[in-house]
Amino acid sequence: MQTKIKKWGNSLALRIPKSFALNANLRQNELVDLTMDKERIVITPIGEKEYSLDDLLDRVNENNIHGEFDTGAPVGKEIW
Repeated sequence: MQTKIKKWGNSLALRIPKSFALNANLRQNELVDLTMDKERIVITPIGEKEYSLDDLLDRVNENNIHGEFDTGAPVGKEIW
């Protein structure tokens, strides 16, 4: 398939046909990584970062943990 590269502000833009985007699992506003392979441009979806509770808790230390904070008096039927 042939397509034209257009100007977009000071940059160049290329429209990706819907069928290509679907086959490559690309979605609107998704982050991608652009790299050069000789004279080819390679577009790689970054995807969403996956987190686990254990990984997140491993990052907690005395420099980034916060103490307790007061949210005010109980309101409603809370039992304290």
